[in-house]
Amino acid sequence: MLDQRYRWKNKHLRMHVSVLDGKTSPTILLKNALYLNQTFRQWMRANIWIYEDRIVYVGENLPPKLENCEIIDCTNEILVSGYIEPHAHPYQLYNPHTLAAYASQFGTTTIINDNMSLIMHLKKKEAFSLLKDLRSIPTTMYWWCRFDPQTEILNEEDVFSHSNIKSWLEHDTVLQGGELTGWPKLLDGDDMMLHWIQETKRLNKKIEGHFPGASEKTLAKMILLGADSDHEAMTGEEVYDRLMQGYMVSLRYSSIRPDLPDLLDDMKRLGIQAYDRLMFNTDGSTSTFYEQGITDQMIRIAIEKGVPVIDAYNMATVNIARYYNIDHLHGNIATGRVANINFLSSIEDPTPHSVLAKGKWVKREGQVVEAYHSINWDDYGLKPMELNWNLSIDDLQFSMPFGIKMENSVITKPYSIAIDASCDELSKDHDECFFSLLDRNGKWRINTLLKGFASNLSALASSFSNTGDIILIGKNKRDMLTAFERMKELGGGIVMVEEEEVVCEIPLKLNGNMSNLPIKELMNEEKKLLVELKDRGYSFSDPVYSLLFFSATHLPYIRITQQGMYDVMNKTVLFPSIMR
Repeated sequence: MLDQRYRWKNKHLRMHVSVLDGKTSPTILLKNALYLNQTFRQWMRANIWIYEDRIVYVGENLPPKLENCEIIDCTNEILVSGYIEPHAHPYQLYNPHTLAAYASQFGTTTIINDNMSLIMHLKKKEAFSLLKDLRSIPTTMYWWCRFDPQTEILNEEDVFSHSNIKSWLEHDTVLQGGELTGWPKLLDGDDMMLHWIQETKRLNKKIEGHFPGASEKTLAKMILLGADSDHEAMTGEEVYDRLMQGYMVSLRYSSIRPDLPDLLDDMKRLGIQAYDRLMFNTDGSTSTFYEQGITDQMIRIAIEKGVPVIDAYNMATVNIARYYNIDHLHGNIATGRVANINFLSSIEDPTPHSVLAKGKWVKREGQVVEAYHSINWDDYGLKPMELNWNLSIDDLQFSMPFGIKMENSVITKPYSIAIDASCDELSKDHDECFFSLLDRNGKWRINTLLKGFASNLSALASSFSNTGDIILIGKNKRDMLTAFERMKELGGGIVMVEEEEVVCEIPLKLNGNMSNLPIKELMNEEKKLLVELKDRGYSFSDPVYSLLFFSATHLPYIRITQQGMYDVMNKTVLFPSIMR
């Protein structure tokens, strides 16, 4: 657990008070700033005193002592609180540290993160050590606690054991349980999940739902069982239903569900004019989606769609903080809050030109300030993959009677295989590819065909997947073996091969799941992958999520999992994985 259970120790609190008494100088003084006061819902002028990472005063007075204090005339500045991302999946090729550094440049200085990759792949001691050390970066990092792996894994009872979940829920930086991708099991009588929900509520923490397409009755049931919020509304009517049932509704704008503009249009049509129970999220988008911004983009869209300006900012700040019971620290510019402040050029432009995060400059007049120290990922068990086993052509035998057909980037259905898959190379006249999921420890495999992914892809190997196991896709078995070998040499990654030559690759040095590159550099690699895949017939929008969700049983209809080919709707393994 954390060494320090309080945000500030007693000696820090005494020092903060001494600034008001004139015994200590503030470290930063923002003079005559026009800022958003969310208590009065007004733009007001005030002097803002900051001592290290905390706002110690907001009002008309000036500090009596100003030794070694940075004084900034904010007469021509517009200030808002740092933005909060309440629903981050910080493992979409990038990692929590690089996401935090990149998001800070767009004013998002508090992030509430999914713990899936940590609970699945790290020992608890390693994971908690990482959480502790991430407290030293300028971004404030909070976390969720997952209750299920959103797939069928072989050791679920060990990874998601009662003691493991209990430790995560009790962790100081964990604000919620969920998201509840396994809610059908809960409705079917899973009392262990219900117990974890009860424990979460006892700790005064929230439960995040995951209820796409849920009926009004189901939404009501889930509220009764403990759910507090949901981010899966895809129409204005679904926003309305959730609000009616008492949910906090998180409006989504993500790489696979860029719903926000349509949601706001629908809400206007339905006459929804109350915004206090609404917040924004980007739902773990891939890096290229973030090229033009993160939370600031959502505020801009809301303003352009006619949402009152103050409500647009509130949905990215104080609404989220109040919901999570952290508004004494975050979400507004007021005495006692963490000094997360965005400096804007105009009220209508939410992308800041300067950013303070925990009282440190991370962006100044449009320029990046290097404030995020490097991390030694080895200390947390996040090392390059070491695969001490080999793959042979005999492992690529395909005799499955049915395969998987892609309907879009993430939805897959079964289909009957009508071609001869006993050969070593498939024709480029159709869009069917060999498809394998291999245990990262080399113990089992499952082989089938994948329809709709590409028509001219020779080979792709990926250690990026829902479970961290190995995905192979392609027309040519020899090239698939070459791609696998190159992925091993990289220590994990995504590798595309054609005629035994590497076409493109994305090294994922952190356990085969995450890159250690800054997000801007990662974007270039991700763009190249998308271009090369589209040239070979990939017709969807998001190959990163395609790779991630092949095993994800919270989505219909057929999935390839550690246990085997899985029928989501009937909750059954159709064909088990084969031991190697």
